[in-house]
Amino acid sequence: MIFDSNGSTTVVFQEKTTLSTFLQNLNDAYPKLKNEHIVVNLFSFSKLTSDDVLEFLQLSDTHKKNNKSFVLVTDKVSYDDVPDTICVVPTVQEAHDIIEMEEIERDLEL
Repeated sequence: MIFDSNGSTTVVFQEKTTLSTFLQNLNDAYPKLKNEHIVVNLFSFSKLTSDDVLEFLQLSDTHKKNNKSFVLVTDKVSYDDVPDTICVVPTVQEAHDIIEMEEIERDLEL
């Protein structure tokens, strides 16, 4: 698993693994990441479905309860195909933009 930290945001990705292994590794590493905004880059997975993305829902919900952002990055699944409770965007730049907007919302207590 590869971690790319920049300020209070960590981009997480991994090459050559299954989605279930990646998710397990992410859950194992979560205690180290729980105080960071997390961007999960899923571009190394050539085939993803909305059901695959929903596997991250519990971790996303847990992280958001700590007032931190959790964003999945993939162009294989549209944000329209998943519930509003999980954030999916097509690029890493958009993930950073979402985090910035969510930080502003938290600061304004919206």
